Amino acid sequence: MLGKFNILRCFALLCLFANPAYADRLPIADFSTSSLEGWEDKVFSSTTSYQLYHLKDKKVLAAESLNSASGLIKKVHVDIKKYPYLNWSWRIENRLDIENEKIKSGDDYAARIYVVVDGGILIWRTRAVSYVWANGTSKGEIWENAFAGKRALMMALRSRQDKISTWYHEKRNVYEDLESLFGTEFHFIDAIALMTDTDNSHGKVKAYYGDIYFSRK
Repeated sequence: MLGKFNILRCFALLCLFANPAYADRLPIADFSTSSLEGWEDKVFSSTTSYQLYHLKDKKVLAAESLNSASGLIKKVHVDIKKYPYLNWSWRIENRLDIENEKIKSGDDYAARIYVVVDGGILIWRTRAVSYVWANGTSKGEIWENAFAGKRALMMALRSRQDKISTWYHEKRNVYEDLESLFGTEFHFIDAIALMTDTDNSHGKVKAYYGDIYFSRK
């Protein structure tokens, strides 16, 4: 009887650790396994090319924009109190000739990742933080989006001082960022989006995105 109890106990533990709710990581984008499952196109002005690509020894998402503005969005309901950290990697191959990204004519980025809290039918309650690879704005600066205003705040994680054709790995505490930026606590986020766009500056840029996931620590 004891042997049977131990077998059942081991099985229960295996089920516990196999349950995604108890995992250390919560995958959002598995580009390294050649998967775009769950990602949808969102077109604003022409279409940025997003394709899975084998870059040397790494499978990634390649984004190429020529006077275009479209993104990929994935609806995911994530408990950011349990999984506060958003992790990803990215690189750009060239810079955009933009000095002022805080005005509509300069609202273009070689790479950016949005975290969205959906307000549902109360669209004015929607909030988003956009982590961007800026050019004219200094690293660490925060400002309102030129089109969406204070509902979408921009945060420059990279700038013109960072090297091109170089991978950078990012890790942000989204739970703390959202609370700090909007002055209120958010328990869940509802979508992740990425975007490489050049429609306002009429430029051309190429970027790469690696896997994206949330983690407990």
